[in-house]
Order: sequence, then C-alpha cells, then structure tokens
Amino acid sequence: MAVSKSKFADRVRLASQRGGPKPERAFLVGLDVKVRKAAKKSSLSAITPGARQARDTASSTALPSATQDRRIPGFTAEESLAELRTLAGSAGADIAGEFLQRRDRPDPATLVGRGKLEEIAGAAASVNADLLIFDHDLTPSQQRNIEREVSTRVIDRTQLILDIFARHARTREGQLQVELAQLEYLLPRLAGRGIEMSQLGGGIGTRGPGETQLETDRRKIYRRIRHVQEQLENVRRTRAQQRQRRESVPVATVALVGYTNAGKSTLFNALTQAGVLESPKMFATLDPTIRSIVMPSRRKVLLSDTVGFIRNLPHTLVSAFRATLEEVQRAALILHVSDASSSLSAEQDAQVEIVLRELEADKKPRLHVKNKIDILTPPERDALHNTTDIVYVSAAKSIGLTTLLDTIDERLAEDPVTRVRLRVPQREGKTLSLLEARTRIFSRQYHDGLVELEAEAPASVLRRMRSFVVE
Repeated sequence: MAVSKSKFADRVRLASQRGGPKPERAFLVGLDVKVRKAAKKSSLSAITPGARQARDTASSTALPSATQDRRIPGFTAEESLAELRTLAGSAGADIAGEFLQRRDRPDPATLVGRGKLEEIAGAAASVNADLLIFDHDLTPSQQRNIEREVSTRVIDRTQLILDIFARHARTREGQLQVELAQLEYLLPRLAGRGIEMSQLGGGIGTRGPGETQLETDRRKIYRRIRHVQEQLENVRRTRAQQRQRRESVPVATVALVGYTNAGKSTLFNALTQAGVLESPKMFATLDPTIRSIVMPSRRKVLLSDTVGFIRNLPHTLVSAFRATLEEVQRAALILHVSDASSSLSAEQDAQVEIVLRELEADKKPRLHVKNKIDILTPPERDALHNTTDIVYVSAAKSIGLTTLLDTIDERLAEDPVTRVRLRVPQREGKTLSLLEARTRIFSRQYHDGLVELEAEAPASVLRRMRSFVVE
C-alpha cells in the first residue's frame, strides 16, 4: 500500500523522537561566598526560577579574583545561577532542581562542605538528576571528592561552556579550537579518574618500561595538544595572509563584540544580509564571519561577527580562540553590542571590558551599540538619546540602523572622504559608472561632451580619478 511522502516523513520524525536520546536532567548548585565580620552559619536554600534579590556587588561570584575591582558591577549569586540555567538549557539539559549554598568561604575539599553536600545529593536523587552542574570552577580534587559523595556525574561551569562550544562548532577551525581547550582542561584532571589510569602494565603483551597508564595517557594528550596547536598555527598563518591582502587595500574592519546573546548576529545580518545563524541560545555563533558593507559615504567596510563573551570566560577558551579573536585586535573600530533591555546590562558590559583587556584591545576606538530597544516600553524608548559614543538600535526591527551606519562612517579614519569637482568626458562610461557606484554625487551638469560633477569620494577612488579632478 502506497504511503504519501508527508505521512512517511511524519512517521520518520515521530520514530526519531521516540528513539532519540532524552535530555539529561541537571541539578544546579550555586555558591554565594560573602566575607562577614561575624561568621554566620551557612544556609542552603532552594531557588525558584526567576527569583531575584537586591543586588550585592560584594559577592565573590561576580569576577575572578585576578580581576576584582570595586568599580566594576558584579553579578549576584542568584543572577549567576539564572545564567547557569540558561547555559544548561543551551547544552540541551532539562533543569531538575537548584540549590544555592551561602558560605563565608569555599570548602577546600568539597566547595560546599560535606554536610551540605549530603543534602544536595539527597535532593538530586529525589528528582532523578543525571548530573550535578556547579556554578563555580572545581579543582580536580574537589570534583573527585564530590563525585564520590553524590555518586552522580559532576561538571563545573567551565566544562559546561566547553560542551556548548563543542555542540556549536561547525568549521574545522572552530572544532580545533574547542578540542584544544578541552584537552587543556582535561590534562590536570587525569589523576584519580578510575583505577585503570594508575595501573602498571604487567600482563602478557602489556609489559613495558614501568610507565603508569596515567603517564601514558598524559603523554598522548600532550602529543595531541601539540598536533592541534600546529594545525591552529597554520590557520593563524592563513588568516594573517588573508588579513595582509585585505590591509594592502584601504578597507577598514569593524568588529562586533559583546556579551553572549546580546544580538550581535541579528545586527550583523541586518547590516550585511549575510543570513548567519540567529538564536536565543548562548554561543550560537562560534565561527567568525566577515562580510563587506557599503557605508553612506560609499566607502567599503568589512564587518566581522565574533564569538560572544561571558562572565568568567575560561582562559583556555580565550587562548584557543585567539586566532579568531585577532580580528578584534586588528579592527579599526569595535562595535560593543549590549542588550538594552537586560537588567544586567552594566554587569555584562563590565565582563566584556575584562575580556577586551585580556585581548589587549581595550584601547581600540569603540562605539557602544545598545540593542533590543524594541523590547523597552514607549516611555523608556523616548528617554533614550544617541551620542557620539552610544547608538540605540533594534536589529530585529531595523530601528536606528541608518543612524548607526552614519555614526560608524564618521568614526572611521581609513580611506578618508574628500569633496571634489570632476570633469569627465561622456565617452568615459566605465569611469562614470565607478563614480555612480562609489561616490556621493551632489550635482551633475552636461555640456560640450563633458560631465561636470561635484562629489564626495574616498581616497582610494580619487587616486584613479586624478586626471579628471578640477583644481
């Protein structure tokens, strides 16, 4: 009996849904460490989705210790846990439950203390959680101790971010960068990962010079790291050659940076019609995309979309993605895109500053683009005013894009624009077509077989029109 194509497709889809792997149930654990004059008994409290308390910038969950600064706004523990919830969702997990642990200082053995760890283990077991995700970086010994206590797989924030990067890497370059970061993360965590990691080869066919399995595995990882680094070095060389060819022509590069999910890819598509992936999930964009756009002055500019930043971005990722982020370092102008509708906009902007500082790009000329103003209420939108350094837009609704392009045009020094008078013979059709495409023409007059024009033209075009310029 014949089956229609649509019915057959529906059956295949349903079968794949039934037989596909179910999302893992994740139990989230946050830690709020606050130093108080009088030591208080730590408390463990359930957090309901969306619950928020008064912002406390003294929370040590805000920034890495190396970058603590009283002037930089920080995330509260509740806000940090909410972000972890979004990250876990981007990794494909179902949230089974959450706990927030408040302590005066982290426990060196288990981070949260053995008593509280027993409570967390019981709560996770009661909701059939497949894994525990800690909103904190765990040392190798802490991770082993926690796993022994809870008998459930345990990952930390860095491991979760690496997993999301691995899911979204599409190009060979992106996959290499993620693999390098994962290998560097894994290396110090080999010890104690099961008895097989520390056994001496002693059976038939396994005898050797006495090297432990741990040392063998470590040697293999070092060898793989060197191989990946060599391949990434080839990528870096190729990218440098491409950049050299681009820089031989006076075309400025404008790099989009910002917190993950600030709308960079949506803005990139709105300006270039490139059609790159737009997604509300975190780190949807990993692979860099560069497209040319024509500015109001008719200058050509290269626009570069980059990976989003995040609080406590793992250093291994910053190092691994250095080849990609070199576009930010070499850009003539950085567009810092932030979510104007987010209550955490100031905290997110502070984290972007930290990563730009680490990339040594914090002194670059910058234009702040506040995106998603369509989500604001009408009174909030009416209170916004553009300045020379801040432009308010909605990439999704194409609001403010003309003003943004005009502002970018004014800020770029490459290929400067000059107003000139030109006298071009009418038979020079190719020259007239070039002027029509690459200059802003203000007036045009025809007489005696000549076209007299007054136009604004980039220096790169004027060099080819030198013989037609009227002094």
